[in-house]
Amino acid sequence: MTAALRPAYRVLLVFFILAALLAGGSWLVLRGSLPQYAGTVNVNGLSAPVTVERDALGSVTLRAQDRHDLVWALGYAHAQERFFEMDLMRRQAAGELAELFGPAALPADRKARKHRMRSRASAILQELPTSQQQLLDVYRDGVNEGLNALTTRPFPYLLTRMLPVAWRSEDSILVVNAMYFTLNDGSNFRELAFSTMHATLPEAAYRFLTAGGGDWDAPLIGTASHWPRTPSANELDLRKLDPGLLRDTEDHSDDLPGSNSFAVAGELAAGAALVANDTHLELRVPNIWFRTRLIYPNLRRPGFDNDIIGASLPGTPAIAVGSNRHIAWGFTNSYGDFTDWVRVRLDPADKSRYRNAAGWNSVTVHRETLHARGAPDEVLDVYETEWGPILATDHDGVPLALAWTAHRPGAIDMELAQLDGAETVDEAVVIAQNAGIPAQNFIVGDRKGNIAWTIAGRIPVKTGGYDPTMPADWSVPGMGWSGWLKPAQYPLIVNPPEHRLWTANARTVDGLMLDRLGDGGYDLGARAKQIRDGLRGSEHFSPASMLAIQLDDRALFLARWRRLLELTLNHAEAVPWQTEMQQALRDWDGHASTSSVAYRLVRAFRREVTNRVLDGFAAAVRNDAPDFVLPKLNQAEHAVWTLIEQRPQHLLPPVYTDWEDLLGSSARRVAERMRSQPGGIAARSWGERNTARIRHPLSRALPDFIDVWLNMPKDELPGDSNMPRVQGPSFGAANRFAVAPGNEEQGYFEMPGGQSGHPFSPYYGSGHADWVNGIRTPFLPGPPEQTLHLHPLAKTP
Repeated sequence: MTAALRPAYRVLLVFFILAALLAGGSWLVLRGSLPQYAGTVNVNGLSAPVTVERDALGSVTLRAQDRHDLVWALGYAHAQERFFEMDLMRRQAAGELAELFGPAALPADRKARKHRMRSRASAILQELPTSQQQLLDVYRDGVNEGLNALTTRPFPYLLTRMLPVAWRSEDSILVVNAMYFTLNDGSNFRELAFSTMHATLPEAAYRFLTAGGGDWDAPLIGTASHWPRTPSANELDLRKLDPGLLRDTEDHSDDLPGSNSFAVAGELAAGAALVANDTHLELRVPNIWFRTRLIYPNLRRPGFDNDIIGASLPGTPAIAVGSNRHIAWGFTNSYGDFTDWVRVRLDPADKSRYRNAAGWNSVTVHRETLHARGAPDEVLDVYETEWGPILATDHDGVPLALAWTAHRPGAIDMELAQLDGAETVDEAVVIAQNAGIPAQNFIVGDRKGNIAWTIAGRIPVKTGGYDPTMPADWSVPGMGWSGWLKPAQYPLIVNPPEHRLWTANARTVDGLMLDRLGDGGYDLGARAKQIRDGLRGSEHFSPASMLAIQLDDRALFLARWRRLLELTLNHAEAVPWQTEMQQALRDWDGHASTSSVAYRLVRAFRREVTNRVLDGFAAAVRNDAPDFVLPKLNQAEHAVWTLIEQRPQHLLPPVYTDWEDLLGSSARRVAERMRSQPGGIAARSWGERNTARIRHPLSRALPDFIDVWLNMPKDELPGDSNMPRVQGPSFGAANRFAVAPGNEEQGYFEMPGGQSGHPFSPYYGSGHADWVNGIRTPFLPGPPEQTLHLHPLAKTP
């Protein structure tokens, strides 16, 4: 080495030593935020020892001598593995994200804070039965003890350079509020848009677009509905519209988040009922659910234990879905109508007053202070009526207050935790119907072979005969909501004659039951129909056959669109794009398979045609309301397909000469987009489009090499909407299981994203590969690989 290079070498050597020390120090700090998985810890808050066992996947089994000790230990385990994710959920619901992430989160906070969920959660907590308050307090104490037991704070707080804030009892209620935001549309945009549509479109056109039901219906009660007639040219003629009202960029697709749950009675499953569930949510790392088993003495049956296995929701003290050896249960979002806009009649002489059924009442003003990290506080005034906060205006400028079940006293409680000890379908139904959760389809089966479906959660009683799909004036006496529906009035099916039950976010009932539930935007029904027909296709079921239905990615829904695309291409001019599309369609295998180019083409063609057809109607609304955006019309497949079959010239958007022109133009646009990408149409497989993007919440803000370290692999995934295997890049089955109560050893439980929230944990991403490949991960946790003993601190005399 020359003398000239020696100084530079020394500087470089020092740099590498410092970098190594920094990396080593960072590694040690990050290691310090790992949960403690083994050994003995003396803690405050327990009355007797609790063991925390973890199997090869990190599934947690808690063994305790009473329920309070068990709930305390559950809080401890949740905090050690998932405190950051729990924190995000409470902050999301309360509108407090900017305190952690700074001003960039203020838009989300402003939107959430208008609902004042923290104030409501505090009020709800005070109204809970004493036993439930104690449950939440015990869970809170376990969470905070688990958080404080970490050597250093959870690693996301190291990256954000913030300290975690202690858990409060009301925070568990906020976690349920976060699920309300996830499962309901807190903005109620659909109803706002319907009001504008009704005011601007002829009645026949409005009904034609916004109806529910049709040929894809597969309800539990009733038959498929009939679609309304097509509006005549005298009622609506789109050819007279200014083509400038069309918006090429608007996507009117009907993809809808949802879940599947189905069950067969013991007659079809060799004794005990068999229940399957896959809850469809936004996928993340770690998963929203936490694989949990709870074992503690059964006070109802001395000498026996309660043994509950399934998924808990970190932030709450209970198993959400699973089995307890006597019953098994699951949920899907019901999509009933649980939000209504109320037209607020302000006093022209005093805008601080509004008309109610008794006369004039004062608008209440709440001053909410938003704290943003590194920025000045912001004050947000929230204007509330007796019906809810004023959050929007109607098409004619009248202020609108939002009535939402999530705002009402009694909307949230911990009643669902009583499923721990339920032993029959009948007992489970009573618990579900009295539970304070977002209203869900609830399917349950017991070990005697019985099955049942009902609604779990609160349903408002709507009085006065108003149309709940549009804003209404509740200042009229007798108009509005009058408390909660009584459990005896809930829809209920027990042991149906065909021994099968299914729900998939579509309409489940008709008649009076449908009137009570309302229509909050039901799914089309294609998915429910495919599940129903799969169940009807066999007379004997096992967990394996339930998984086959859950993984069913057959493209039955798109079969007629494939035929339509083939006919369209046959009528098109023989040009390169047409030839390439025809060649690509030859690989159609009838599935949403990752290798299929044909599936992707047909799907894109349907979406293009649907967008073009619906945009014609949206343009008719924009003629009077220029800023109008069409809401998601989940049933619009029926309207669009009716027009394709009938081809009325007066309902053709004005830029097309005829329906063949619209179809051909749509096919050409799809081809041009795909040809412009590397490899052209032949390289555009469905797997390329449906590649997993299952990410850690912080990964977007970190360098790419860390991004890869935190996120799940970019697997190409089969499945899609409108089929049982619902799958998008970052949306799909957040769990997938089937189990017969009493036969848990034969069940399975698959989960994406892993069990632990710490990237150094052996359980980070655990079980994810099984979920990707549809491999049956055992429902019961395996043998314990690590055991933590929690002992109560000895009390001083």
